[in-house]
Amino acid sequence: MEAMIASLVDRFEKGALSRRELVRGLTMLAAGGAAADAQENGIKAAKIDHVSIQVSDLPRSVAFYQKMFGLTILSEDKPNEIVRLGGGKVLVSLHHKSPTGLVDHFAIGVEKFNRESVARELKAHGANPEENLDAGFHIKDPEGINVQIVAA
Repeated sequence: MEAMIASLVDRFEKGALSRRELVRGLTMLAAGGAAADAQENGIKAAKIDHVSIQVSDLPRSVAFYQKMFGLTILSEDKPNEIVRLGGGKVLVSLHHKSPTGLVDHFAIGVEKFNRESVARELKAHGANPEENLDAGFHIKDPEGINVQIVAA
């Protein structure tokens, strides 16, 4: 996997990949690694559930995703300034939060999600699962990236 990551970064640094393509590639590698680990730890990743992006102007970002991709507002958390967009399923979660222009986290949906057993498995593998305000848990990957674990 290290060679694949190095190749992605090298292509990004040479301008052959956009930042979005780099993040997409790394996310897919992370999801694939999680699926491989599922054989050992009992947590089986089923899909990338959503991506959460920190934005400076929430209405402007909502309008962009609606116009550009035809997404609709599925839910809002007004006190926390979060809008979830999708087409029947949340794909993008926009969060008015600084610093902006960052992917705050991505969520992996796992099969047969059970809060207690997932927490136990995560802890058994050295993770420190933190409760999420909506669902599931947040853990940090080795690079410090927030990964949310939710039901698939």
